[in-house]
Amino acid sequence: MVRRNDQRRAALVDAAIEVLAREGARGLTFRAVDGEAGVPAGTASNYFANRDELFTQAGARVYERLQPDDDSIPPARGDRESYAQLMRELVSRVAAFRTGYLALLELRLEATRRPELRKVLTERVRADVDANVAYHEASGLPGDATAVKLLILALNWLIVEQLTLPDVFSEAEREQLITAAVERIVAVE
Repeated sequence: MVRRNDQRRAALVDAAIEVLAREGARGLTFRAVDGEAGVPAGTASNYFANRDELFTQAGARVYERLQPDDDSIPPARGDRESYAQLMRELVSRVAAFRTGYLALLELRLEATRRPELRKVLTERVRADVDANVAYHEASGLPGDATAVKLLILALNWLIVEQLTLPDVFSEAEREQLITAAVERIVAVE
């Protein structure tokens, strides 16, 4: 029986995220992960039974790393400007983990061919949506669950633009678009 080290496993999964972001799904090989992690050749194959498992573990890990610390979320006030500021901070935080988000795009495409990965990502995205709706309802922010879901959809694509074609919108335009999305999607009660 091979002894497994949880820290090394995490380092290998983090290396897989970096490989996915840089080289895409086709580039995600055990050899590439070993090289990225700086471990001896063959190490990743000792930790993961196959590429499917590596994809699935990377999919779960991206979402772990995208979760904010509770301390980093400012308290919400019940107005749209406060809401827009919260959304601007969210977009900045997610975009700051560039390789993670790019890897996530690769993983989403790969999930169309890998049922186990699709299952993991579906569970993670659904949990994220539910957590955002629950936070929204508990915070006293204006709008309803549908507004939260529409903002998630709109801001996700804004993040994709920012990470893949950063010159389409300037930083000022992105901030204006976030404010406009909140103002147009979130009804004032």
